[in-house]
Amino acid sequence: MDQSGVVGALPWYRSLSGPQWRALIASNLGWCFDGYEVYGLILTIGLALHQLLYPSLYSQIPAYAGLTIAINLFGWGVGGLIGGVLADYIGRRRMMILAILAYSLTTGLSALAWNWQSLAALRFLVGVAIGSEWVTGASIVAEMWPAHARGKGGGFMQSGIGFGQFLVALVWLWVATLGPEAWRYLYLSGVLPALITLWIRRGVPESPLWEQSSARRRAARERRRGGAAMTSEDAALTRFTLVDLFADRSVRRRLIVGLLMTLSTAVGWWGVSSWIPPYVASVAEKAGYAGQQWAALAGMIYNAVGISGYIAVGFLSDAIGRKPVTMVYFLMSTVMTALLFLVGWSPQGLLIVVGIHGFFTLGIWAWAPIWLPELFPTRMRATAVAFTFNAPRLVAAAGPLIAGSLIVGLGGYGPAATIVGLFFLLGVVAAPFLPETKGQPLPDTV
Repeated sequence: MDQSGVVGALPWYRSLSGPQWRALIASNLGWCFDGYEVYGLILTIGLALHQLLYPSLYSQIPAYAGLTIAINLFGWGVGGLIGGVLADYIGRRRMMILAILAYSLTTGLSALAWNWQSLAALRFLVGVAIGSEWVTGASIVAEMWPAHARGKGGGFMQSGIGFGQFLVALVWLWVATLGPEAWRYLYLSGVLPALITLWIRRGVPESPLWEQSSARRRAARERRRGGAAMTSEDAALTRFTLVDLFADRSVRRRLIVGLLMTLSTAVGWWGVSSWIPPYVASVAEKAGYAGQQWAALAGMIYNAVGISGYIAVGFLSDAIGRKPVTMVYFLMSTVMTALLFLVGWSPQGLLIVVGIHGFFTLGIWAWAPIWLPELFPTRMRATAVAFTFNAPRLVAAAGPLIAGSLIVGLGGYGPAATIVGLFFLLGVVAAPFLPETKGQPLPDTV
C-alpha cells in the first residue's frame, strides 16, 4: 500500500519512529559535547597560556593561542578521516561510542598540562577524537530519517554543538571566578560525556542502510575469495573506501566542490570565531567591565542564537532547497563578520551583533550534515562525508594561526578577523556547482 499520502497528511514530526528519534538524540548529544570541548578551549586559552608561558612571552599570546587552536583543528581533520573510514567498516553506532569515550578521556587528561607544548599535544589528541564523532552522527541521521524531513534532522543534529558551546560558556561564567587554575577544572568536567555511551549502546539502533551495505560488502569479498567473476558492483564494494572515493567518477566532481565549500566554512569560522571572546573581553575592559565575564556572556549569546541558525537551515532547506539557503548563509557570514569587527560598538551593542553573527556563522555549518550525506552512496558515505568535511581542516588549521599573526602584526582584532572572514565568499561561489537534493532519496547504487 502506498503510504506517501498518509505521511504527507501528518505533521513531519509524527511521521518519525522511535529509533529515528533516538538516532538523532544520540548524534545531537555526541556533537553537543564535541562543542563543549572545543569552545572550552577557545574560552580558556588566554588564561591557560598566562599560566603555561613565561611572562616575557605574554605579548605573543595571540600567536600561541592561534597555534594551539590550529593544532587542535589539525587533529580534528586527522581524526575525522580515520573515523569516517572506520564508520563505513565497523558501523555508525560503534564508531560513535568509541569517539565519545576517546574525547572524554583526552579532554580530562589535557587538564594536567604542565607547559604549552604538553597542552598543544594533548589538544591534538582531543581533536583526533572529536573529529571521529561528527561523521557518524551525520551519517546515521541521514540514513535513518525520511527524505521529507532529512534537512530538519541534519539541522537538529548540528545544533548540538551550539548547545554544547552555550553550556560550556555558562559553566565558564562560574568556573572562571575560581582563579588561575580555573581552565583545568573546566577540562576535567569534559570527562562526563563518557556516560552517554552507556545509553547509546542500549538504546540506539545501527543504521539499516549501513547493515545492508555491509552485508553486500561481505558477500562481494566472499565471491572474490572464491574466485568468482567480479561485477562492477563487486569491484566497488571490495575497494578500500578512500580509494573508491577517487576511483568513482560519478562522485569526483561532488567531492571537489564539497571540499571547497567546507574549506570556506572552516577557514572562515575558525579564523573569525576564535577571536570573538578575547575581542569582546578587550572592548569590555576598556569600558571598565570584567573582561572574562563579558567574554563568557558573549559566548552564551553567540551560541544560543547560533542554535536557532542551525535549526533554521534545516527547516529552510526542506522548504526552499539546499542550494539557495546555503548561499545566503555564506554571504551573510561575510557581511556580519565585517560589521562585528570593524564598527566601534559599545559593549552592550556588541553583544547584539555577536548574536546575529552567530545565527549565520554557526548556522552555516548545518549545510554539511544536511547536504553532504545526500551526495554519496552508502558503501562510502561516511568516508566521503568525513573526507569532504575534514580534509579541508588540515588547511583550515592555518586560519587561527594566520589570524593570530595578523592580530599581532596589524595591532588589532578588527582588520585581521575581517580579512580571514572573506573566505566565506568561496562558499557562495562553489555552492551552485552541487546538485539540488531536496526531497530526494539517498543515493545507494554502485
